Amino acid sequence: MEGTVDGFRYGAVTPVAAYLMACLGGALGLRCIVRSLIAEQTWKPGWLALGAASIGCGIWTMHFIAMIGFQVEETRIRYDTGLTVLSLAVAIVVVGVGVFIVGYLGAGKGALTGAGVITGLGVAAMHYLGMAALRLDGSIRYDAATVGLSVLIAIVAATAALWAAVTIRGFLTSLAASMIMGVAVSGMHYTGMAAVSVHLHGSTGASWDGESPTSLLLPMLLGPAVFLLLAGVVVMFDPLLVLGESDWRRSGANGSPRSVTTARATRPTTTSGQRPDGDSQLTSPTTGSPRSHREPYARKR
Repeated sequence: MEGTVDGFRYGAVTPVAAYLMACLGGALGLRCIVRSLIAEQTWKPGWLALGAASIGCGIWTMHFIAMIGFQVEETRIRYDTGLTVLSLAVAIVVVGVGVFIVGYLGAGKGALTGAGVITGLGVAAMHYLGMAALRLDGSIRYDAATVGLSVLIAIVAATAALWAAVTIRGFLTSLAASMIMGVAVSGMHYTGMAAVSVHLHGSTGASWDGESPTSLLLPMLLGPAVFLLLAGVVVMFDPLLVLGESDWRRSGANGSPRSVTTARATRPTTTSGQRPDGDSQLTSPTTGSPRSHREPYARKR
């Protein structure tokens, strides 16, 4: 007997909330990666790791918010805690691999393709690992062609996201890229869910291990959501990301006494010792040190 699968139990609430979380994670991740690339003196591995964790948490949170709206009308649904936590770890690790590859090797064809394939396959593995965590009175089956399409979408989305991470620098363009990433990740999720069918076992009174969606997913979603909030605070209060690269460099140059002194000390002089601003200065032929243009007259004996 086939079960009646419904992925929109709460209407548009769960898809919209899932999309917004994917956009938030993508936006924070992109800004963190940009931060690691435009200022060489910063701790690059830390910013890349923060970006990878933000994107990974955003993808995982999107998946399980959407799963809150998933139901099979003829049976209850529970989740295996260990597999659910493992899926979060997989999402962060595989995104981290891709981010570090392009962060250090750039967006060359080989590096970008390899990183995109690894990250895309990892994101798809996170999705289907999360589906494997479902416990219900039936067996879950998948349409192979639709699964293949969802994996392809994941690879394309991951490649585009990694390209955007190392290519796009502006705030508004990063925001637009994160919105496109949200569409791609959500599209991958719902394409994968379209491949699902449930064959019921028919044991009405049976019980099985696992936690209910609300008792497990809502508390677990709180952790990644708090992390994304803290990452957002870090990004918002970073002066380089708030001002932008050019404004930050300009303010640093204008506000630093050292840079002003250095600028004065390194002003060019003409061959006659005349500075461009009108100050005249002669160089001693013996010592090479500067001496005043006006010398006192010798006293008459």
